[in-house]
Amino acid sequence: MSVIDNERIKQVSFLLIILLLAYVLFKELYTFFPGFLGAVTMYILSRKFMFRLVEKRNWKKSAAAALLMVLSFIIVLLPFGMLINMLTDKIGYAVSHSQEMVAGIEKLNVRIKESTNFDVLSQVKLERLQGYLTSVLPTLLGATFNTLTAIAILYFILYFMLVNAREMEAWLYEYIPLKDENVLRLGTEFHKLVIANAVGIPAIALIQGVVSLIGYFIFQVPQPVFWFAVTCFTAMLPVVGAAAVYVPMGLYLLGTGMTWQGIGVLVYGFAVVGTSDNIFRFVLAKRIGDVHPLITVFGVLIGVNLFGFIGLIFGPLLISMFILLLEIYSNEFFTKKREVRIKQ
Repeated sequence: MSVIDNERIKQVSFLLIILLLAYVLFKELYTFFPGFLGAVTMYILSRKFMFRLVEKRNWKKSAAAALLMVLSFIIVLLPFGMLINMLTDKIGYAVSHSQEMVAGIEKLNVRIKESTNFDVLSQVKLERLQGYLTSVLPTLLGATFNTLTAIAILYFILYFMLVNAREMEAWLYEYIPLKDENVLRLGTEFHKLVIANAVGIPAIALIQGVVSLIGYFIFQVPQPVFWFAVTCFTAMLPVVGAAAVYVPMGLYLLGTGMTWQGIGVLVYGFAVVGTSDNIFRFVLAKRIGDVHPLITVFGVLIGVNLFGFIGLIFGPLLISMFILLLEIYSNEFFTKKREVRIKQ
């Protein structure tokens, strides 16, 4: 009995040392964590193509990895980077002209009140809005630069993951302290989670952005491409989604005397953009998996606070991973105990 106790003490002590070192490393390398998550996501999406190029077409690992990285940059990150750059310019302008923005909103509020007898924003609310813009806009500007840093780290890590793909997966399979069937389930379920979060959420947002862009052109909205970029980002937000753009926009057009355009934007937004969200979300959920709305809500709240813009994707992914690990932990350590209790 004493031998077992001593072995258990050694095991627990060694585990505590590992956890302590893991905490120290994570604390010091936290800045690189979004890039690491991005690398893992990109690896999951491209590993099949990597193995096909290397093992079936006999490409060199470095050449295959370079090709996949270039393609992923052109297809995924270049458009995303262009959107961020566009938003950065506008945010930078808003930071330096926040007082002018509030003054313009105040004039718009007066026009809306004169035409509808509805006071949208009181003076107190306007003062709070100015304070909010002054504090939040620089944070958003910093978040865009953090995103660019994360992308650079992403590709640095991704290259080594792709080049050493088989060795890395064999190592994980060997040292993950789970039964073989749970290790296989972890890999399969994690792949589904990545597809559902990293592909499904942005795909639905992009579709809503394109549908909204058509409406912006039809109703002659100023700077439609910019508002398309903003709509793509807000469409990833839970609950409000693209309505965070087309509702204020419609009210703005009404307040500036563009009556038919304002009504058109509001009707088009609720009838067409909102319907397209439900339709495409239903179609994509069947093909690539669905993400529970609560996971999206809390994931976005947590992700944006942790990672900035890219937290819109990685936040829900982290929560989904956490739930998956809880399920596998329960299956690994408590299934047999439950079976015994049922038999008794």
